[in-house]
This record gives sequence, structure tokens and C-alpha cells, in this order.
Amino acid sequence: MDTLRIITKEQIARAVYEAIPHIACVLPCDVRCALEDARALERNERGAFVLDQLIENARIAQHDRVPLCQDTGTVWVCLEAGPDVCVAGDAFSAVDAAVARAYDEARLRKSVVRDALVDRRNTGDNTPAFTDVHFVERPGARVHVMLKGGGSDNASRVVMLAPGAGHEGIVHEVMDCVRTKAANACPPLVIGIGVGSTFDSVAHLAKTALLRPVGTTASDSRVAAFERMLLEAVNATGMGPGALGGSTLALDVHVETAPCHIAALPLAINMGCSAMRRMTVELSCANEGGVR
Repeated sequence: MDTLRIITKEQIARAVYEAIPHIACVLPCDVRCALEDARALERNERGAFVLDQLIENARIAQHDRVPLCQDTGTVWVCLEAGPDVCVAGDAFSAVDAAVARAYDEARLRKSVVRDALVDRRNTGDNTPAFTDVHFVERPGARVHVMLKGGGSDNASRVVMLAPGAGHEGIVHEVMDCVRTKAANACPPLVIGIGVGSTFDSVAHLAKTALLRPVGTTASDSRVAAFERMLLEAVNATGMGPGALGGSTLALDVHVETAPCHIAALPLAINMGCSAMRRMTVELSCANEGGVR
């Protein structure tokens, strides 16, 4: 058996520190291209205007190295480790320091409060980061970093459906969420949907779905067909860019599924705004981070 690779806290912290100022200011290529494609097809005057503004905003942000949005979000860090990787117990212990340093140096807005219920004073450095480890079959290790704004997360939901609700129940819940919340999530959206697992982990499925590039489909053809149907239904609302009218309320819908209890049908809907800020950093065999 080959020697296991050890992923260190320094690798992870460095990946996070380097990713934050980049993704705060540079829209991922897949999202930018999807906005441009949507603009080419948009016939609604207000929808076209919104898309023009978003595309121009992305150009200015990248050129001037200023944030895409004033809400520079909370930091989500997900370490994805394969079977050849050993994750040290203190893997995330240096992440908060890296986040604080990156937000200070890049002059990004700090948006984290000390405690949601009893102490809503700002922590002053955008920490703590929200971290997760996900073990996969794919060899190697990578760090996913996402800056998640409050508006898009506020428009999201987790619902425990009865198993008999089936596909129709999922569609009904997604469309209800879209009609009541999408306007507040800064569309055009990328919508991540998780179906299955348990109450505590179905939201992780939905958030992970947002990592997939816009324009890609689920590997299972049945899930891919469900994604296409949902995307068509969402855009058929006519809410459009900025929810001001038009043909593109969502750039894409991504669905991740998992097993679940026979008596359950967990569903999570995680809205991703038009500033879909995320990056994946591969941790190489030489124990050096490389941006993908």
C-alpha cells in the first residue's frame, strides 16, 4: 500500500488565504459566460439591462480588483479528501487566521456576528469560517472555498417531505421557494438542490451542488433530466434577471442526491446569487496548493 499523504493545516490555510481576495473580485468563468449567453438570448428590455449591468460590474470588479458585491459573505471551506489522504486532526486550526488576514488585507466587509442568538456584535474579522471535511472515492485532496452572501442563504430552505410527495412534491417546494424568495437572492441564480441523506446533511448536498460549473449536468441521466425540467420551470415564471422580467431567472439548477430513510424525503434548496463566488484549490502530491 502506498504511503498516505498527510494534508497539513498550513496547506489548507494558504489555499484559503490566496483564494479569498481572488474570488471576492473575479467572477468564475463559467458564471460570466452563462451571464453573457443569457444576455444574447434576452428579449425583455429590463432583463437585458440587468444582465448588461451584471456583466459590466464583473468586468470592473476584475479590472479594478474591487469586490463583485458589497456583501463579501461568510467563508465556507470544504476539504475533500480521497482514500489516499490522511487528514490531520488540526486541519482547520489555521483557517480563521488566514480568513482574518485575507479580509483585512483585501479590505473586504466583515459580516459575521459572535452568536446568532445572544451576542450579535460583529467579530470584526469575518471569522469564524464554516468548515467541513468530505471523504470521497476520488484520489487526492482539494479545498473548496465559497464566499456566501446573506441574501442568497436567506432565500434558501430545508424541508422534510413525506416520501409519498415524490418528484411532484419536490417540484412544488422548489417553485414555492423560487416564487417567494428568488427576488431577494439577486438573480440570475444558480440553484443547488439536495435530495436525500438526513436532516443535518441534506443542506450540505445542496451547497455542494453549487460547486459544479454552470452548464454541467448530473452524471445520472435521470437526475440530469430532472435538472432540465426544474430549470425550464424556474425560467418559465418570467421573473427574469433581477426579478424584473425576462427569460433567465436561473442560469442553472444542480441536483445532488443520496440515500435516505424509507420514511423520509429530505430536501434542501440553496440559492446561489449572480455573484457565485467559489474556487477549488487542488492540493498536489508535493504538498503545494495549486489553483484549478
